[in-house]
Amino acid sequence: MNTTALKRFATAARRSLIEQVAAKLAQVLAEGSRAHRERPDVIQSLQKALEQYGEEQLIERVAYIWFNRFCALRFMDVNRYTRVGVVSPVEGHMQPEILAEAKMGNIDEEQVPEPVRQRITGLLNHQITSEDGQLEAYRLLLVATCNYWNKAMPFLFQRIDDYTELLMPEDLLSANSILAHTREAMTESACEDVEVIGWLYQFYIAEKKEEVFASLKKRKKIEPESIPAATQLFTPNWIVRYLVQNSLGRLWLLNKPESPLAEQMEYYIPPEKPDSDFLKISSPEELKVCDPACGSGHMLTYAFDLLYSIYEEEGYSPSDIPELILTHNLYGIELDERAGELAAFALVMKARSRYRRFFRKQITPNICVLENVQFTEQELDEYTSMVGRDLFTAPLRETLQQFEEADNFGSLIQPALQDVATVRQRIEEQDLAGDMLLGPTHRNVLKVLRMADYLAPKYHVVIANPPYMGSRGMNTRLSKWANDNYRNSKADLFAMFIERSLELVVKKGAIGMITMQSWMFLSSYEALRKKILEQNTIISMAHLGARAFDSIGGEVVSTTAFVIENESRPEYQGAYLRLVDGNSEAEKMDMMAKAIAQAKMA
Repeated sequence: MNTTALKRFATAARRSLIEQVAAKLAQVLAEGSRAHRERPDVIQSLQKALEQYGEEQLIERVAYIWFNRFCALRFMDVNRYTRVGVVSPVEGHMQPEILAEAKMGNIDEEQVPEPVRQRITGLLNHQITSEDGQLEAYRLLLVATCNYWNKAMPFLFQRIDDYTELLMPEDLLSANSILAHTREAMTESACEDVEVIGWLYQFYIAEKKEEVFASLKKRKKIEPESIPAATQLFTPNWIVRYLVQNSLGRLWLLNKPESPLAEQMEYYIPPEKPDSDFLKISSPEELKVCDPACGSGHMLTYAFDLLYSIYEEEGYSPSDIPELILTHNLYGIELDERAGELAAFALVMKARSRYRRFFRKQITPNICVLENVQFTEQELDEYTSMVGRDLFTAPLRETLQQFEEADNFGSLIQPALQDVATVRQRIEEQDLAGDMLLGPTHRNVLKVLRMADYLAPKYHVVIANPPYMGSRGMNTRLSKWANDNYRNSKADLFAMFIERSLELVVKKGAIGMITMQSWMFLSSYEALRKKILEQNTIISMAHLGARAFDSIGGEVVSTTAFVIENESRPEYQGAYLRLVDGNSEAEKMDMMAKAIAQAKMA
């Protein structure tokens, strides 16, 4: 995949979209604008959004929304998941196919509502006056298409009937438009794998990341709104395969030693001796895999492929497998709303690639975007009096207050409530949604319990490339919170994630992670190392050192990839690969493949 072209496009697209959205914002807010006359209710919602986010953040947010949608639609166009090209033209033409079809009188009745079809027809036949009839008609087609896909993917295509539509970029049809550049970068070969979405996400936020690190050099701390940009890093495919194959794949092979799965796992390292002390799994539907910092979902999409093979060998129907995987097996947790949308989109695209009628099932992947939720003491007291103190226990009350800074603490939050799923079910049974006074509190209680359920220790496998942030970069609240809750690993977010991930998996479950290598050596992580060696078992480790990520130059990031089982087995002989001598991603990948091949022959 030509990541250079993708990086150039995503960086330029962000600048262009921010500029265009800013211009549209000034235009629609101008006194006497058409939007003021025709859509005062939307202007009102826009003013509220400006109060909530501030102008700069709102512009960034809307630009990102449209970037995600344009890229998603292009990916679906190329893979023929759309009925006609929404942002893509027929070969040899410039205009999007959906507009060309509309000009010939062909407008999808299921996709475009009747009043909208009439206006589009009027614009294209010059029966309705407009400064640019074709552009306005296309904008209507684009909005209708996004609303149509809301049924299958509500997480990415939220219904557009608000200020998001008003702030849509103006230039969509010219040879220099954002859509033209999207098509140029997202070629057919680039869209062969949904991995392209992950690369675009990383490159889109690259400049924001540089801004954050520049501020760090000026001794400015990383505030919650900048954590996603500062800590995101796309994981190379071969490292993902090593982690998933030696955690999820290993667990399945221990339970099913006759499985042919090993034949497709090139990075799997079998145990030196037959192993009988492992987590028992009786069916694929039991397996629960979580990425607690999932980003755009790269780890989860490969786990999807491996799970598909597992279901397939067990004789499940191909039409049922994608739904089963997305419903029962895969879970992602993320701070960045846009990244969470892309992770869910990537999983749906994986499912659609396996089953052509998958969109009809309208399955939403298990991706949880953590968000701040706050309650006043009065709210909680009133709610307690309604649901009863036998249900509204002290641990529940404490859990509800743990998400006030979810955007700062993320998956590191450890819910005080133990049996979240049971309590959540009992509270869902309370008929309070329609209560005018308690309804909002009830909905927020359920929102927190949903997030807490994702953070409960119920997973068989946790896989992650966690965020890296040293204590010097942490904002004051995060630094204090880390000191209070993660005394053994407070020196860096990645180390706290190692500790947290081992709490998320069940006994004898496994974590597969790639992190900075510093926890292996530095004295500040001595307590963490001691805890791992006493309470857990290192199954395998690939010490990668520097230059394992071609997208990061030089010696900036020195890493290690490893699989740890949540069980102490002092007698177990783990596999250790020293790959620090490789000078590039390709060299290290080749060294790993050779080392694993030798281990399998031994």
